[in-house]
This record gives sequence, C-alpha cells and structure tokens, in this order.
Amino acid sequence: MSADLAEPDLAEPMAAPRDPLSGRSLFITGLGIGQICSWGSLYYSFPLLAQAMEHELGWSKPELYGAASLGLALGGIAAFPVGAAIDRGHGRLVMAAGAGLAGIALLAWSQVDGLRLFYVLVAAIGVLQAATLYEPAFAVVARRAGTAGARAGIIALTLWGGFASTVFVPLIQALLDHVGWRGTLVALGAVNLLLCAPLYAAVIRPSADQPTSPVHAAPLAETATLRQVMGSMVRRPTFWALAVAFTAFAATFSAFTFHLYPLLLERGIDTASVVIAMAIIGPAQVAGRIAISVWAPQAPVRVIGSVVVVAFPLSLLALAWMPPSFALVAGVAVLYGGANGIMTIVRGLAVPEMLTRQAYGAVNGALAAPAMIARAVAPAGAALLWAQSQSYGSALLVMAGGGAVLAVAFWVAALLSRRDHGTTF
Repeated sequence: MSADLAEPDLAEPMAAPRDPLSGRSLFITGLGIGQICSWGSLYYSFPLLAQAMEHELGWSKPELYGAASLGLALGGIAAFPVGAAIDRGHGRLVMAAGAGLAGIALLAWSQVDGLRLFYVLVAAIGVLQAATLYEPAFAVVARRAGTAGARAGIIALTLWGGFASTVFVPLIQALLDHVGWRGTLVALGAVNLLLCAPLYAAVIRPSADQPTSPVHAAPLAETATLRQVMGSMVRRPTFWALAVAFTAFAATFSAFTFHLYPLLLERGIDTASVVIAMAIIGPAQVAGRIAISVWAPQAPVRVIGSVVVVAFPLSLLALAWMPPSFALVAGVAVLYGGANGIMTIVRGLAVPEMLTRQAYGAVNGALAAPAMIARAVAPAGAALLWAQSQSYGSALLVMAGGGAVLAVAFWVAALLSRRDHGTTF
C-alpha cells in the first residue's frame, strides 16, 4: 500500500463509539424495524410466494427461480454505485426511495398473469434490495458513527434484522392461507410504502453524521481518491480472499434460504412444522449475535469469523445425510441460524477491521457485488439441480460444498490480514 493510502493499525478491534448508537437509540430502532420489514417482505417472502404461484399458475421451479436470480444479479451490479452514493451522503434518498419503489413493485406483482411482467417486477425488486437491505444500512451506520465506531451500531442493527424471518414467515403463510398470494403481495407492498419508506426518511439524517469519520471528514481527494482506494484494495490478496468467502457465503445462504421451504416439504415435514423450523432461524441468529456481544465484544472479527464458518458445511451435511425428523431440522435451524447471525456481523465489520476505514460504502459494495451475483445464480442453479433428479439431494451436497469454500477462503483471508498488520492471531 502506498504511503498516501496508509491505513491506521487495524489489528485491534475498533473502539466503542462515543456517539450514542445503541439498540435503544431512535436511529438504530428505526433502521432495525425497517430492516425486519425489508428483509421479510423483499427476501424471505419469495419461496412461499413462489410455491403458491407454482400451484395456481402452473409455472415450473426453474421459471420462477430464474426471475429471482435475474433480480439478485441486477442487485449485485447496483451494489457498488449504491455504496458510493451513500458515501456521498445520499443514504436517506437511497433507502427511502428504494423502499417506496419496492412497495410499488410488490403491488404491481400482485396483478401479474404472465412470465414477462413477473420477470420485470422481480428484477426491479432485486435491484431495490441493493438499496434497502444490510449493505446500505451498514454504510448509513458507518456514516453516522464513523467507521471506527460502527461496530456497536452494526451489531445492534443485526439484532433487529435477525427477527425478519421469525416475524414474516408465519405472517406470510397466514396471509397466503387467508387472502392468497395476490392479497399477500398487496399487504407486503403496503408495508414498504407505509412503514419502511417513512422510517428510513425519518431516521437517516445526513446532518447527524459523524464529522470525524474518515469516510467524509474531508473531501476524499484530500486524502485519497476513490480510484486510489479501490486500486489499493484490488492489489491486496486479503480483499480477494474475502471476496471469495463472501461470494461462497452468499450463494450458500441464498440457495438454502430460497429452497428451504420446498426442501423440507419434500423431506416429509408437514407445513406447520416447516414454518416453525424456518421461524427458529431468526431467534437463533439473534442469539448468536447476542453471544458475540456478551462473550466476545472486543474479539477481532477475523477470529470470530474463523470459528463460525465451520458451522455452515456441518449443518448442511447433517441435513443431507441424517434421517429427516423435526428434531434434526430444528437443530440444523439453530446451528445454521446462529452461525448466519454472527456471519452477518463479520460481513459488516470485515472492511474496516481487515481492509480499510476509507470509503466504507464503496469498498463494501465492491465486495458485495460478486456476492450478490452469486446469491442471484444460486436459487436458479438449485432449481435446475432439483429438476434433473426431482430431488434436493444433489443440491444439498452442492450447498455443503459452498460452505466448505466459505470456510477455507475466510481462513486464508484471516491469515493474510494478520500478516498485513503484523499481529498474532
């Protein structure tokens, strides 16, 4: 790294923020409620809606999940410009407008009868996820607290977001049972228009951003241009190891989340038990995040990540090889959910703790772009694997392989990061 881009020592975990960012603050509470609703309505809803549409319209799994993949791919392309826009102070506009447009797209989706319009609308929702889910929210938190103080805010935000599946999976199933998939989409659109968009507009205030944040304490050109920062990042092996790890994580998470509902039904678990199992993941995520904040509040993120990545291949292999039962499924949900909850924190803090504290939104967006494209391809890929054998067996083994790639790549990134900063593990 050149002298003009020299970073402060990032070996030690970031200090707690002086700005009052906590789970009780109005800022984090508003963002957190918005994240529950954004994740629940725009992401976790799709598998349940697709199952209902498949039964009513006769569309195949590859056709339905192809739309989700297209949307997520376009969201991956949008991740970098969205992060850069937030670095320039446009977080309120990005997230509030994104939620509002997502609400309109959901309302329009409720009226579709053909694949073409369905693909257009789901593609639009995929792009809008890049403006409303964790990546932009983390960047907004980094601007408010400064990247050196974002740790507490990001952890608090993920505690809120962890309840998205717990709240929305049972809610969506109840809506599907009573008003069908079209009525469910109307309700989800209203949530975005009437709750998410106003919340983001109210709590994201550029005037309250931390003036000492390296992201915007002075014009970026006075310290390093965005081109210089990104040029420095792409020359660092740690960046690429993290990119591989987060891409594998995104693909595994996406395939598992989008197909868990039909996968468990195929394995003979009844609908009510499937909904309960999926709802368990949310509290498990929150429990994992609380455990980190209580027992390892200052542990380096590379150490936390190196331990937790082991859980992904283990939980998926257990689901693939062990006899199906609700007890097994619940156990896998707890292990996978807890690991996923902690991994979300790792993903949010890896940039400032392992790479750089400059241009958080842009660097995080660059890491997120290939991950979001992998997240896009994974649901359609799993659907095609299912179509070949009419079974999820091979798809589960591929997901477990993705978990193994995640573990190895993150271990490499952790070792490289330790070397970069000359610290002991």
